[in-house]
Parts: sequence; C-alpha cells; structure tokens
Amino acid sequence: MYFKFTGARESVYIFSTLGLEPWGRIGSGIAELIASVLLLMPRTAVYGALLSLGVITGAIASHLTKIGIAVQAVGDRGELFALAIVVFLCSAAVAVMHRGEFLRWE
Repeated sequence: MYFKFTGARESVYIFSTLGLEPWGRIGSGIAELIASVLLLMPRTAVYGALLSLGVITGAIASHLTKIGIAVQAVGDRGELFALAIVVFLCSAAVAVMHRGEFLRWE
C-alpha cells in the first residue's frame, strides 16, 4: 500500500504494464488501505480479509498472465509474487477463522 501511494518505481512499472497507471495503482492502494483498517477491528475482520482476497487475487492473476512472476524490469526475482501468495494465504486464514461473523449484524 505504501509503495502505491508514494509512486514507487515497481508500482508505477507494474501498473503501466497493465495499462492502469495511475488510477489502478491509487485505486488498489485505497482498497488495500480499507482492507487494512477493516482487518484491525474484530467485528469487520472477515470483510477486510475478503476485500484483501479480492485485491490480491487480482495481483496474482496479473503476475501469472501479464507481468510475470519475476518482474525483470525492476530487478525483482519473484519477491513481489511470493509476498502476494503470503498475503493470499493469510487473508484466507483470517476469512476462515472469522467465517461465523460473515453477514452477522448484531
């Protein structure tokens, strides 16, 4: 999220490759920020996890279809893809742990 808002070289390159620079970068950064805030509050953690899953699924799909696992132009050796997998797994774990709270409005 930090890298998206600061216009880091990697983020700009990735979203330029996808044809979504700058609005895709900023929009996904906002979605990540919202997911982070939701994850911090127990009542909304499941929604943060689901939003995070949606955002990171898009990132993983982009890596697999358009930008590659290793983003060569920015010297990445697959670290960004590996981090995306870790975020996906952690978000899925939080969603499963809080599944009983999904759509419960008390």
